[in-house]
Amino acid sequence: MSLSAPLDPALVLTRSTDALFRPFRLKGITLPNRIVMAPMTRSHSPAGVPGPDVAAYYRRRAEGGVGLIITEGTRPPHPAAGFDPKVPCLYGEDALRRVVEEVHDAGGLIFPQLWHVGMVVSPGQQPGIGVRPIGPSGLSKPGEKTGVPMTQADIDAAIEAYAQAAQSARELGFDGLELHGAHGYLIDQFFWEGTNQRDDKYGGDLVARTRFAAEVIREVRSRIGPDFPLALRFSQWKLQDYDAKLARTATELEAFLNPLAAAGVDVFHCSTRRFWEPEFPGSDLNLAGWTKKLTGRPTITVGSVSLDSDFMTTFRVTDSASVTGIDEILKRLEHGEFDLVAVGRALIVNPEWPDKIRKGAWNEIGPFRREALAQLI
Repeated sequence: MSLSAPLDPALVLTRSTDALFRPFRLKGITLPNRIVMAPMTRSHSPAGVPGPDVAAYYRRRAEGGVGLIITEGTRPPHPAAGFDPKVPCLYGEDALRRVVEEVHDAGGLIFPQLWHVGMVVSPGQQPGIGVRPIGPSGLSKPGEKTGVPMTQADIDAAIEAYAQAAQSARELGFDGLELHGAHGYLIDQFFWEGTNQRDDKYGGDLVARTRFAAEVIREVRSRIGPDFPLALRFSQWKLQDYDAKLARTATELEAFLNPLAAAGVDVFHCSTRRFWEPEFPGSDLNLAGWTKKLTGRPTITVGSVSLDSDFMTTFRVTDSASVTGIDEILKRLEHGEFDLVAVGRALIVNPEWPDKIRKGAWNEIGPFRREALAQLI
């Protein structure tokens, strides 16, 4: 977008941005504002080791005013955890230390996201990384068995891998940690009835299906201590089924969330594709709003913030998303519906998105284009 272009009337703010730039206290850290960089896979770390280009990429977002950076998904030390050799590892001396140091040097705060893909990979698609994919029932989606059901030994090994990676995160100097429990990956495969058909203690009704995640959370908490912030990202939708629902009512959502909060989650990252959509009939609250109301825990909302189309539309229908205003997100934040706002694709192409929003410099904010994914801008 040209700096001399006339300002689109739709982008003129009708409310103050103050709510977005208020500090927020989370356990032992204070975020300078409510803006979170959403985790986005970049695949620029050969052999799982991020180089100077990846560290500089995250540093630019800290310099641009992001309150909290959550890294792209990183692999725990488990043989079936990942399928992409260019996704960072969260283990080993050279793991993400350079990234942490660069972000901290720029005055930023950063969490890694721990990501085990489970069944979300085709057999044979993991050269040099893992083995045949495993999941709670070997199902990649309802009715499609493409892998191996996890034994108790497999479950114990996966939990230990999460815990080891969490301990590494603290030792590497991260400020907190996020577990990826969304979108149909391993933790979520235990949540989702369509991929969890177990008849042991890890299967059953919605509450019973939280057991694996709760055990991961408790073991992670034992390694990181009580004061290290722990986030859990979860979603209703899945990569395999956009219309999937773990909880169809607020009552079911409360029953699902309570064991996870009790296990040690400090903040819920509530993944939706469009933040403005209500989660249940009869209320305008989105998923983050309901989660905060039901648990009393802080929440992060996410989903096409400042863009006019969701990410899957961008990838499958169009190749770009245009810039929109942020009045709706500001209104909801002012009303206390949620506490933090995660920004994804807009930050890929606009490292200084927070500073530009603060200044009202809409003409300096560029649209997202799919081609940007091939670069570390």
